[in-house]
Amino acid sequence: MRPIQATEECDSTCSGSEANLSLIKSGMIADKAAEQMADWFKAFSDPTRIRIVDVLLRNELCVHDITVLLDMGQSAVSHQLRFLRNMRIVKRRKQGKTVYYSLDDAHIEQIFLQTLQHIGHE
Repeated sequence: MRPIQATEECDSTCSGSEANLSLIKSGMIADKAAEQMADWFKAFSDPTRIRIVDVLLRNELCVHDITVLLDMGQSAVSHQLRFLRNMRIVKRRKQGKTVYYSLDDAHIEQIFLQTLQHIGHE
């Protein structure tokens, strides 16, 4: 079976594949979950946020450490951390007056590393 090209359409005699469409439809992702997933992937659409996740993959860090590593201003880093925290990609821990950031859970690390591995795959 040859794949359909993006610009190609089923010809007028096509009556569909032999796939059980009702079975596929019953297992499709819910609209709300699809929306949440799209928002989650949008969080990874910014190179600065990717770099923040990358450094937090290596170690729990405070905002100052992240600003030094990324050579960015504190307000810009804080803004991106707030966005990532709202998306539950990073979490924070307060120790005295210092706030430390880390990845929210192991899933973030797995997704990040698998994506990195995928883009490096030829």
